[in-house]
Amino acid sequence: MTTVSKADSVSNPYGGSTGGPNPLVDPRVWPQIAHVPGGVKVAAAAPVADFLFRRAVARLQVRVAMPDGEVIGAGSADAPLMTVYRPHDFAARVGESGLIGFGEAYMAGDWDAEDLTAVLEVFARRMASLIPKSLQRLRGLYIPKPPRSERNTTKNTRSNISRHYDLSNDLFELFLDETMTYSSALFAASGSDDREELADAQRRKIDRLLDRAGVGAGTRVLEIGTGWGELAIRAAARGATVRSVTLSTEQQELARKRCAAAGYGDRIRIDLLDYRLVDGEYDAIVSVEMIEAVGHQYWATYFETIDALLAPGGRVALQAITMPHDRMLATRNTYTWVHKYIFPGGFLPSVRAIEEVTEQSTSLRVRERLSMGDHYARTLAQWDRSFREYRSEAEGLGFDEVFARMWHFYLCYSEAGFRSGYLDVQQIVLDRRDNR
Repeated sequence: MTTVSKADSVSNPYGGSTGGPNPLVDPRVWPQIAHVPGGVKVAAAAPVADFLFRRAVARLQVRVAMPDGEVIGAGSADAPLMTVYRPHDFAARVGESGLIGFGEAYMAGDWDAEDLTAVLEVFARRMASLIPKSLQRLRGLYIPKPPRSERNTTKNTRSNISRHYDLSNDLFELFLDETMTYSSALFAASGSDDREELADAQRRKIDRLLDRAGVGAGTRVLEIGTGWGELAIRAAARGATVRSVTLSTEQQELARKRCAAAGYGDRIRIDLLDYRLVDGEYDAIVSVEMIEAVGHQYWATYFETIDALLAPGGRVALQAITMPHDRMLATRNTYTWVHKYIFPGGFLPSVRAIEEVTEQSTSLRVRERLSMGDHYARTLAQWDRSFREYRSEAEGLGFDEVFARMWHFYLCYSEAGFRSGYLDVQQIVLDRRDNR
């Protein structure tokens, strides 16, 4: 890269010198962040990554500032600004592992942005065309594939879930609202002028799902994916009996305490159990943003299990993050930054995939959908603000600067996906009517 020699003398707020280890990163905790990748592959791939990155941003409404004063990108003076502090390291990481390296470079402090969501949104809007089509056909030869150890078998799934949800209840309490709800809220209005509290919007989301599932007095409810118990509490308050299953020991412990404190310990049962091992019959089955953790290989099993457990006349209400069908097909065997650092084993379905799987493998049919993508963008923005506000408290819990940058990148990356329309979230109602 043409800027490497000048980058050495540029002040970098995240430490380290171009091509060297970052002294602010603990190599025992973050070995792949502390050290820049090298070797024959990287030596060949880094210049290509630099070329492709420059080619992409030349067509995007973004500005990228380099250490030698060069600014690239098609954005005007008010366009989102990305600052690259360590261009050699940035290119090496991206060359070594593509978008995984892009995220790792942010974690390492190789680049930064004052408005990270805005920068990532620009890239998200052109996600399908950032890489030339001729090279996209070679992605299977270059992009890492998901490791078999993260495939969501009954043996692996608990480990995958624990790597995210068992981080620390105290950590999640820092940035979630009082309902401890870790999924998209549903605001009364989608405009930015709406001042509704996040907790109220979360209750609105839950109540709508319970309404659509027909939950009331005497209803037998199965919840797949407990979270921290708010949905179970609100279902029990309606007079329902609830069985909720989770694979997170941390969530189970706190959810049980919250349900008991709310006075519904006798109406709610929370089991540490894989959804595939649930027995019984239920009038309503509710699952909020859990299908994303199933893995595409097991979508049929997931819906077959729900079909087998649903009582005659019962209804299913899901909340699911979705992506466009063509992108789902193109990326279903790709290992991403989100898989590596946030949700191992996860994969987002498309609406079409849900409809096809249920039609082919079950007696269930999609009856109703509500798109809520804009609401998720607002939810994530509030989480990110709260996390940054309590960043020192997170450090006190043992979560260091690299973790803080990782979590900020994850929340902004997700928000950008929803703001760009690349991602959506749907409330989906299924039942067995008129399947003849």
